[in-house]
Amino acid sequence: MNAIVAFCFLLILALLLFSVSFGLRFYEKQRRKRLVSMLRTVTENGEESHVNLLVESGDQKSGLDDALGSVNVTERMAKLLYESGLDWTLTRLLMTMIVIFTIAAIGSMWIPVAAPPPALRALLVGSVGGFLPLWYVSKKRAKRINALETLLPDALDFLARSMRAGHAFTISLEMVGEEIHEPLGQELRALFNEQNLGASLERSFLSFSKRVPIPDVRFFCSAVLLQRQTGGNLSEILNRLSYIIRERFKLKGQVKAVSAHGRLTATILTLLPLVTLGGLLLTSPGYLDPLKDTSTGRKIVAVGIAALFLGNFCIRKIIKIKV
Repeated sequence: MNAIVAFCFLLILALLLFSVSFGLRFYEKQRRKRLVSMLRTVTENGEESHVNLLVESGDQKSGLDDALGSVNVTERMAKLLYESGLDWTLTRLLMTMIVIFTIAAIGSMWIPVAAPPPALRALLVGSVGGFLPLWYVSKKRAKRINALETLLPDALDFLARSMRAGHAFTISLEMVGEEIHEPLGQELRALFNEQNLGASLERSFLSFSKRVPIPDVRFFCSAVLLQRQTGGNLSEILNRLSYIIRERFKLKGQVKAVSAHGRLTATILTLLPLVTLGGLLLTSPGYLDPLKDTSTGRKIVAVGIAALFLGNFCIRKIIKIKV
């Protein structure tokens, strides 16, 4: 009995030590990864150049350069992954898309529909399934960008109050990076770490504006850089900027409330034919047989689906107002 108790004690102790060792190694690996990332950010782009953060980089490109740049899908996907905040690699995203595409294409063979042909049906269903991970990443990016926009006015007010209390700008930037919630706190800490490791102020803010693709962030970066060159009360500028951002949020909320009827109309008009179709299939299964058994019926269904999506797209474009 004593031998069993001793063996269990040693086994639990070994598992505990292994867990502690694994946790320490994981923490050290993450810390090293963050340090390497900060050093790479500081050391890239060896030459200094004056940039205007208020001008979009795409505005300085010709039509041919913009068309060629849009072909670089991997770079855009990598940027999308970073802006989403997910701890995914580009390889993981591509492999997930390929696996889901294969599973959806194989599963489409068991769909009890005569048209379209099996190969085309597998391609369509597989494409829809393959783009689901990309859609998920896009949703996460939109949610993170929305969180960044919401937290920015509070961060600017915190920064302005800290500077009025007598702290230097870099110290205030470190404090707001530690106190503000994620994900903005992470980006502000990265901004402070770049300057702390020796990067110039202009390069640090340029990198910050690229990592956080929000117009208000470009206004903030341009205000700080302009104040460094011309002088002025930076805390007052930041207070004004946070007030303007909050007023824009109020206007955006009013526009969203006014356009709620249009969004509801688009949803109802899109779902109503599908609900009607499901009801007819349940109550009168043979009523819709001519639509799938004849070529004219299949063409009518295809045109109807296309018109349904086109109408939904047009309504949403009408009610989508940029503020």
